[in-house]
Amino acid sequence: MQHSIAILGGGPAGSSAAIAARLEGCAVDLIEKSKFPRHKVCGEFLSPEIEADLERLGVWDAFLGASPARIRRMKLHFGKREKICRLPDPAWGLSRYTFDALLFDHAQQLGARLVREPSAAPLIHAAGRHASSSKRGTRLFGFKAHFEGPADDAVELFFSQQCYVGVNAVEGGRTNVCGLGPENILAKYDFDFDALVRQSPALADRLAPLHRTMSWISTGPLQYAQKFAHAGEDRYLAGDALSFVDPFTGSGLLAAVRTGSLAGRAAASAIPVPIYLAQCRRILKNPFQIASIFREAVSRGWAEWLVGLVPGRVLFALTRPQAHPELGPQGKSVGE
Repeated sequence: MQHSIAILGGGPAGSSAAIAARLEGCAVDLIEKSKFPRHKVCGEFLSPEIEADLERLGVWDAFLGASPARIRRMKLHFGKREKICRLPDPAWGLSRYTFDALLFDHAQQLGARLVREPSAAPLIHAAGRHASSSKRGTRLFGFKAHFEGPADDAVELFFSQQCYVGVNAVEGGRTNVCGLGPENILAKYDFDFDALVRQSPALADRLAPLHRTMSWISTGPLQYAQKFAHAGEDRYLAGDALSFVDPFTGSGLLAAVRTGSLAGRAAASAIPVPIYLAQCRRILKNPFQIASIFREAVSRGWAEWLVGLVPGRVLFALTRPQAHPELGPQGKSVGE
């Protein structure tokens, strides 16, 4: 077992890795330059399966204590058409401001040492997405703001002009509005996100009774990627550093916590990186593949037709990461 582990990044993946490693008895240096709490561009949707992961990390009670919103339905909007279904199990809405701090604080309570500058190369890299190599004009940018007003128990996705915007309740009666779009479309609105969200009649109607309570924040350029096959990799990548999946799946936070936890345990037990990456590939294969198919369908104008054929509950299930594996002493899943 490793006696000391350095982890780069204090977000959900890095903090989950720190907690998991501390639960294995390892000393942990958690390297994070930013101050918490903080707002991040994120859909702030937590899939129902997150309960088991947070219980394993010992933060489930604290999560419930933060009063996350319950999300019971899914609505997909394509122009004037709408598809509505109930989720197989209720999901959750919690701001990154609260969720990140919850995990970050628990890691330190367990004894992880906060370090602002690394003294050596970190063993676990969970510091976010890799830089985009896309051409100007086609690059993707995300944006987000919180609103107040009548809340709903649905997570809603609005698709228009190669952009999409997700809307769901979070704690405190607030509603998170988070979107993503290509640079050339956003530039038509001079990156005025208020103007952008008003160009969709359905989204404009949804936001009409709400008022924005914070300035828009944005991030990018973004690039979808998975880093499962890097020869000679000697670090455990986790979260977006390992796999950045299209945010419309709503699986990003679950994947971050799940891969972060697995990285912490794998590093603590000195499980070879290739075995860890193989486990992560199994966990995240479905969301990435389904997101790629759906993204292509959106770009070609087929998404409305495709979604009409697939029951909403099935579409939701297809985009969930697989269950968290229980690693044995050789890094194999229990039962293999």
